[in-house]
Amino acid sequence: MLMRYAEKVWRNELGMEGLLNGDLPPETAFEVADDVAVVPTFANVIAFRTGEGLVLFDTGDPATARRNHRAIRAWCADPVRYAIFSHGHIDHVFGVGPFDDEAEENGWDRPVVIAHEAVKARFERYALTKDYNQVVNRRQFANPRFRWPDSYRYPDVTYREHHHLRSGDLTFELHYARGETDDHTWAYVPEREIILPGDLFIWNSPNCGNPQKVQRYPAEWAAALRAMAELDASLLIPGHGVPIAGKERVRTALTDVAEYLESLLSQTLELMNRGARLDEIIHTVRPPEDLAAKPYLRAAYDEPEFIVRNIWRLYGGWWDGDPASLKPPRSDDFAAVLADLAGGADVLADRARRALADGEPRIAASLIELAYRAAPKDDGVRDEHRRVFTALSEAATSLMARGIYLAAANG
Repeated sequence: MLMRYAEKVWRNELGMEGLLNGDLPPETAFEVADDVAVVPTFANVIAFRTGEGLVLFDTGDPATARRNHRAIRAWCADPVRYAIFSHGHIDHVFGVGPFDDEAEENGWDRPVVIAHEAVKARFERYALTKDYNQVVNRRQFANPRFRWPDSYRYPDVTYREHHHLRSGDLTFELHYARGETDDHTWAYVPEREIILPGDLFIWNSPNCGNPQKVQRYPAEWAAALRAMAELDASLLIPGHGVPIAGKERVRTALTDVAEYLESLLSQTLELMNRGARLDEIIHTVRPPEDLAAKPYLRAAYDEPEFIVRNIWRLYGGWWDGDPASLKPPRSDDFAAVLADLAGGADVLADRARRALADGEPRIAASLIELAYRAAPKDDGVRDEHRRVFTALSEAATSLMARGIYLAAANG
């Protein structure tokens, strides 16, 4: 059933939305190849029956851990011998607990967790920034009740560049690559010709520019995708979204995403090398139109403009090239000066309203934020601030932009 759904997604007859919204039976491990099953939750859990126990590639998030466990147990009763983390994001590493509990209850060895060595450092950073991460993720996903976890299942085995795991009749070739994160693992199972890219492929424009998260690495990301494509795999099972079957399709999908990143990277660096400011670059660089139209490169989560900003940060630092932004005034003070020059915060708010009506949302956002900063207690300004950012959130194509605008609208 999952593979039939995947075929329609590949043909652009269905979007990814229905994957988690009732188009498929919930709490189900779908067998996508002999002895290989996928539980399609927010982040996929991939299970391999090896003859010597199960091997999991990623384990899901805190909210779905018990459901994922039930789904896998309905498919296979074998103990979980290994769990591989593709990286340390919490939607991929929080499903081991039910299997640990099960092992203790049955007198089994608990699953051995394998990950890149940098996952430990990520968890330590998460502990230092727990409250900040909670704020960021509440805003990004428009979920005011989201709670950031305060404990983690640390890996039992770590590696630096490559690691080979043998379980039963299957080999898991693990490879390190910086991409969305600095702790990423992708894997190849040669006996089944299966690629497990983790979040290096997510059926969306690559999450390579998230405005609220740490650095991403587009060049290494693209190189990893091209390395995967060279393996000529028959099946790709991504970290998010549906599997892709067929050697030609797998190779095409991987190389398309690599080319998308490489194009944004080369365009940005060319302009940087000419001395362009960030302002010029973000309004100039665009992904190739033919690639942006692919169903697996929709800008529905991250956006190309955000990726460009991330490339600038990686190669050029935080300063955007504008001398006035090097040491800016406090935003409230600057807003008050501009409001005074304009004739009042209400004048700025009125101009923001007209800009929105005239199809100039970026100008509207800038003006209404200035008005709000200048007069945060003015009811008329507050109402217009809410109206502008609500409109921007409704028009946003990416989840990240939508979340930030909605948070601004809600105050």
